[in-house]
Amino acid sequence: MLKVERVTKRYGKTIANNDISFEVGDGQIAILAGPNGAGKSTIIKSIAGLLRFQGNITLDGYNNKSKEAKQLLGYIPEMPAIYDLLTVEEHLEFIRRAYKMEDDGYGEKLLERFELLDKKDKLGKELSKGMQQKLSICCALVHKPKIMIFDEPMVGLDPHAIKELKQMFREFKEEGVSVLISTHMLDSVEDYWDIAHIMMNGKFAATMTNDDREDSKRLEQMFFEITEGNKEIEENDAVSDETEEITESETKDTEE
Repeated sequence: MLKVERVTKRYGKTIANNDISFEVGDGQIAILAGPNGAGKSTIIKSIAGLLRFQGNITLDGYNNKSKEAKQLLGYIPEMPAIYDLLTVEEHLEFIRRAYKMEDDGYGEKLLERFELLDKKDKLGKELSKGMQQKLSICCALVHKPKIMIFDEPMVGLDPHAIKELKQMFREFKEEGVSVLISTHMLDSVEDYWDIAHIMMNGKFAATMTNDDREDSKRLEQMFFEITEGNKEIEENDAVSDETEEITESETKDTEE
């Protein structure tokens, strides 16, 4: 289980995440959605241990920056972190050594699923953006994590890789893996999400579960209803504030 409790992250005077709390249970797929600048990548990086923050994040009860937590976590960043001078096969060997694992053949199976087996001797710098993304996914999965975090996982993938990744999401649910996906491509996760958090301005504007959604509304439709509705409210509030300021100014001028 992934547990995020009252996490706040500031960049100077800017609050990127404001008192965020949520959980992702075993076998559950949670979605983070929101417009650009909403704070999705910031909370993802905080969970992955890449940023300092206020609050508490635990993975199966372990602090997210502990060795135990890192062994449980698989993280796929938005931009693939690939070493130019390592081959595809050497990337997986590097990960196995970092986790002190023996080669059980799982890495080769992953390469086969993502059509990289015939590219195993290619250097990282020789791979296309899509191939780098597929390799990044394989590296995150090779140690069989119990908690997975994906930041825009479908970007750059070909149709076969998207199909395989969707199938893996279903397998993760069956195996009890906790999965958190940050994405703009809401139609790509429509078939298997359990809970969705809509972020705006560093906070959750709404949280909904798949079981509770109205009729047959799609996630994308609900997303636009929430984000555009909140935008209208914010614009109306801004107009009201401006009107009040003008009224106060005119009142002062009259009194003078």
